[in-house]
Amino acid sequence: MRHLLFITLLISYAALGQNTLTMPDNASSPKASLNSIEWMAGHWRGTAFGGVTEEIWAPPLGGSMMFSFRLIVDGTVSFYELGHIREVDGTLIYELKHFNSDLKGWETKDEVQQFRLLKLEKNRVYFEGFTFEKISDKEVNIYAAIGNEEGGSEEVQFNFKPL
Repeated sequence: MRHLLFITLLISYAALGQNTLTMPDNASSPKASLNSIEWMAGHWRGTAFGGVTEEIWAPPLGGSMMFSFRLIVDGTVSFYELGHIREVDGTLIYELKHFNSDLKGWETKDEVQQFRLLKLEKNRVYFEGFTFEKISDKEVNIYAAIGNEEGGSEEVQFNFKPL
Protein backbone atom coordinates (compact mmCIF):
# COMPACT_ATOMS: atom_id res chain seq x y z
CA MET A 1 0.00 0.00 0.00
CA ARG A 2 2.83 2.42 0.82
CA HIS A 3 4.38 1.70 -2.59
CA LEU A 4 1.09 2.51 -4.32
CA LEU A 5 0.83 5.79 -2.38
CA PHE A 6 4.44 6.66 -3.26
CA ILE A 7 3.86 5.97 -6.97
CA THR A 8 0.67 8.05 -6.93
CA LEU A 9 2.49 10.95 -5.27
CA LEU A 10 5.38 10.64 -7.72
CA ILE A 11 3.04 10.73 -10.72
CA SER A 12 1.17 13.70 -9.24
CA TYR A 13 4.44 15.56 -8.66
CA ALA A 14 5.60 14.87 -12.23
CA ALA A 15 2.29 16.15 -13.60
CA LEU A 16 2.70 19.39 -11.66
CA GLY A 17 6.00 20.02 -13.44
CA GLN A 18 4.45 19.60 -16.87
CA ASN A 19 3.81 23.05 -18.32
CA THR A 20 4.18 22.24 -22.03
CA LEU A 21 1.69 20.33 -24.13
CA THR A 22 1.58 18.49 -27.45
CA MET A 23 -1.16 18.73 -30.06
CA PRO A 24 -3.39 15.64 -30.17
CA ASP A 25 -3.85 14.05 -33.60
CA ASN A 26 -6.64 15.64 -35.66
CA ALA A 27 -7.02 18.51 -33.17
CA SER A 28 -7.48 22.08 -34.32
CA SER A 29 -6.32 25.32 -32.75
CA PRO A 30 -8.83 27.46 -30.83
CA LYS A 31 -9.93 30.86 -32.07
CA ALA A 32 -7.61 33.58 -30.76
CA SER A 33 -6.15 36.98 -31.47
CA LEU A 34 -2.94 38.71 -30.44
CA ASN A 35 -4.90 40.36 -27.61
CA SER A 36 -4.50 36.99 -25.83
CA ILE A 37 -0.73 37.48 -25.52
CA GLU A 38 -0.09 41.21 -25.92
CA TRP A 39 1.14 41.24 -22.28
CA MET A 40 4.42 39.75 -23.61
CA ALA A 41 5.29 43.08 -25.26
CA GLY A 42 8.41 44.56 -23.68
CA HIS A 43 12.08 44.04 -22.95
CA TRP A 44 12.69 41.01 -20.69
CA ARG A 45 15.81 39.52 -19.09
CA GLY A 46 16.55 36.35 -17.13
CA THR A 47 19.05 33.52 -16.74
CA ALA A 48 19.21 30.01 -18.24
CA PHE A 49 21.76 27.63 -19.76
CA GLY A 50 24.51 29.16 -17.63
CA GLY A 51 24.07 32.64 -19.02
CA VAL A 52 21.87 35.69 -19.49
CA THR A 53 18.72 35.39 -21.60
CA GLU A 54 17.03 38.36 -23.18
CA GLU A 55 13.78 38.68 -25.14
CA ILE A 56 12.39 41.79 -26.79
CA TRP A 57 8.75 41.62 -27.93
CA ALA A 58 7.07 44.29 -30.05
CA PRO A 59 3.39 45.04 -29.40
CA PRO A 60 0.81 43.70 -31.87
CA LEU A 61 0.94 45.46 -35.23
CA GLY A 62 0.04 44.24 -38.70
CA GLY A 63 -1.29 40.91 -37.41
CA SER A 64 1.92 39.89 -35.65
CA MET A 65 4.11 40.35 -32.59
CA MET A 66 7.79 40.05 -33.52
CA PHE A 67 10.52 39.09 -31.08
CA SER A 68 14.25 38.62 -30.72
CA PHE A 69 16.02 36.36 -28.21
CA ARG A 70 19.68 36.03 -27.34
CA LEU A 71 21.68 33.89 -24.96
CA ILE A 72 24.90 35.41 -23.59
CA VAL A 73 27.36 33.05 -21.88
CA ASP A 74 30.64 34.34 -20.40
CA GLY A 75 30.03 37.75 -21.97
CA THR A 76 29.61 36.38 -25.50
CA VAL A 77 26.47 35.77 -27.58
CA SER A 78 25.88 32.03 -27.88
CA PHE A 79 22.90 32.19 -30.27
CA TYR A 80 19.88 34.22 -31.37
CA GLU A 81 16.27 33.45 -32.18
CA LEU A 82 14.11 35.69 -34.32
CA GLY A 83 10.43 35.15 -34.83
CA HIS A 84 6.88 36.19 -34.29
CA ILE A 85 3.42 35.15 -33.23
CA ARG A 86 1.00 35.69 -36.11
CA GLU A 87 -2.75 35.73 -36.49
CA VAL A 88 -3.61 33.17 -39.17
CA ASP A 89 -7.14 31.98 -40.04
CA GLY A 90 -8.61 33.24 -36.76
CA THR A 91 -5.99 31.64 -34.49
CA LEU A 92 -2.32 32.13 -33.54
CA ILE A 93 0.88 30.46 -34.69
CA TYR A 94 4.32 30.84 -33.08
CA GLU A 95 7.19 30.78 -35.60
CA LEU A 96 10.94 31.17 -35.15
CA LYS A 97 14.39 30.66 -36.62
CA HIS A 98 17.75 30.15 -34.85
CA PHE A 99 21.08 31.81 -35.66
CA ASN A 100 24.67 31.44 -34.47
CA SER A 101 26.37 34.53 -33.06
CA ASP A 102 27.56 35.37 -36.61
CA LEU A 103 23.92 35.17 -37.87
CA LYS A 104 24.48 31.94 -39.80
CA GLY A 105 21.14 30.14 -39.63
CA TRP A 106 20.52 26.76 -38.05
CA GLU A 107 17.49 26.06 -40.23
CA THR A 108 17.63 26.06 -44.03
CA LYS A 109 16.72 29.29 -45.82
CA ASP A 110 13.03 28.39 -46.27
CA GLU A 111 12.63 26.32 -43.09
CA VAL A 112 10.74 27.89 -40.16
CA GLN A 113 10.02 26.24 -36.80
CA GLN A 114 6.22 26.40 -36.34
CA PHE A 115 4.19 25.77 -33.20
CA ARG A 116 0.39 25.71 -33.34
CA LEU A 117 -1.81 27.19 -30.63
CA LEU A 118 -3.26 24.55 -28.31
CA LYS A 119 -5.08 26.31 -25.51
CA LEU A 120 -5.73 29.69 -23.91
CA GLU A 121 -6.13 30.43 -20.22
CA LYS A 122 -6.36 33.75 -18.38
CA ASN A 123 -2.59 34.07 -17.82
CA ARG A 124 -1.26 31.25 -20.01
CA VAL A 125 -1.00 30.69 -23.74
CA TYR A 126 -0.09 27.15 -24.82
CA PHE A 127 1.59 26.38 -28.14
CA GLU A 128 2.97 22.98 -29.16
CA GLY A 129 5.99 22.57 -26.87
CA PHE A 130 5.90 26.18 -25.57
CA THR A 131 3.87 27.89 -22.86
CA PHE A 132 3.84 31.61 -22.14
CA GLU A 133 2.79 32.47 -18.58
CA LYS A 134 2.11 35.90 -17.09
CA ILE A 135 2.98 35.82 -13.39
CA SER A 136 2.51 39.59 -12.98
CA ASP A 137 3.22 42.79 -14.89
CA LYS A 138 6.80 42.38 -13.61
CA GLU A 139 7.39 38.69 -14.34
CA VAL A 140 6.73 36.15 -17.10
CA ASN A 141 7.75 32.54 -17.66
CA ILE A 142 8.27 30.76 -20.93
CA TYR A 143 8.36 26.97 -20.73
CA ALA A 144 9.96 25.14 -23.65
CA ALA A 145 10.17 21.44 -24.45
CA ILE A 146 13.75 21.15 -25.73
CA GLY A 147 15.19 18.04 -27.37
CA ASN A 148 17.84 16.13 -25.45
CA GLU A 149 20.67 13.78 -26.43
CA GLU A 150 18.56 10.69 -25.73
CA GLY A 151 16.06 11.66 -28.45
CA GLY A 152 13.39 12.79 -26.00
CA SER A 153 12.72 16.24 -24.66
CA GLU A 154 12.94 18.03 -21.35
CA GLU A 155 11.05 21.06 -20.17
CA VAL A 156 13.10 24.21 -19.51
CA GLN A 157 11.71 27.22 -17.66
CA PHE A 158 12.81 30.71 -18.69
CA ASN A 159 11.91 33.27 -16.03
CA PHE A 160 12.00 36.87 -17.21
CA LYS A 161 11.73 40.25 -15.52
CA PRO A 162 11.34 43.56 -17.39
CA LEU A 163 14.25 45.91 -17.96
